[in-house]
Amino acid sequence: MNEIALIGKKIGMTREFYKTGQSVPVTVIKMEKGRVISVIEEEKRGYKAVQLGFGNIKSSKLTKAMKGMYAKKSTEAKKKLKEFRVENTENYKEGNEFGLEIFNEVKFVDTTSKTIGKGFAGAMKRHNFGGLRATHGVSVSHRSHGSTGQRQDPGKVFKGKKMAGHMGDKLRTMQNIEIVKADIENELLYLKGSIPGSKNSEVLVKKSVKNINRLTIGEKIKAAEEAKKTLDKKKK
Repeated sequence: MNEIALIGKKIGMTREFYKTGQSVPVTVIKMEKGRVISVIEEEKRGYKAVQLGFGNIKSSKLTKAMKGMYAKKSTEAKKKLKEFRVENTENYKEGNEFGLEIFNEVKFVDTTSKTIGKGFAGAMKRHNFGGLRATHGVSVSHRSHGSTGQRQDPGKVFKGKKMAGHMGDKLRTMQNIEIVKADIENELLYLKGSIPGSKNSEVLVKKSVKNINRLTIGEKIKAAEEAKKTLDKKKK
């Protein structure tokens, strides 16, 4: 089922403590409310979708076309527009706003963000190559990636060959990340573990595509407490 998603800003990492004394590392994301800019019907484009706008932008930074579009919709300008395909558009109306409440019943989410850019990296750092020998005749090429192609046939280096090059700064999706807690008042989402990207980087958060049956940390602790209670009753 297709769902809408929200865009947030990665603030950084901290930890959450539980009654049991467990310390769980969490990534804190400051979420933004998404406003419905336009509802796309199947008759127009051949598919149903909702266009959401995120973040504020100065009107001086907009093109005339975008100014006209926002004036026509009679809504304030948004920094980023994202389109999400949905099964039915009846639940969405232009001007509606969606915040963290869309994740109320959701336990696991998928995140999409850009990894930290590492610049131009060698084969050892980029692809975990072993490098050449440290001694025994190897001269000034200890960290090189060795031979890259074959001989006269095929007489070229195949595309996709693992070599030195630009590392990082790529969009990556992390699946099945557990929501530890959601602070709706401050619009903060606490996700278990780490997610790609530097601080202040943009993160797209959506409901998990896969159906996950595993228990969350909170549910595990609750189950353990109940098991302990039943054990104590039996002892009595």
